[in-house]
Amino acid sequence: MLKVVSLLKRKETLTLVEFRNWASEEHPQLGKKLPGMRHYRMSVVLNDDPELPYHAVSEFWFDDNDARVAAFGTPEGKAAAEDAAAHCSSRVHLLTEEKIII
Repeated sequence: MLKVVSLLKRKETLTLVEFRNWASEEHPQLGKKLPGMRHYRMSVVLNDDPELPYHAVSEFWFDDNDARVAAFGTPEGKAAAEDAAAHCSSRVHLLTEEKIII
C-alpha cells in the first residue's frame, strides 16, 4: 500500500487558527471525495510559529501509485490540489511505504 505524506506550510496571510480550521474542517471535505483513497489523516501544529518549515502533515493511503495518480486526475483530485495551493505557501509530497514498528 502506498502512503503519501504531505508537509504543508501555511500562507503568511493565514493565522494558525484560520489554517487549522482549513486543514481540519474545510480541506478534508474535498479530500474525502478522492476515489480510491483508503485512509486520510491531518495533523496541525499546536503552537503558532511562522518560522516553522511546515505547519501540518497530511497522510493518505492508496492501493498503489496508479490509484493515486488516477485519484488526483479526477475533478475531485484537481479541486483538492487547487484548494491546497490556495492555502499553502509550500507543499512537499513524500511517496512512502509505511512499516509499523510498535
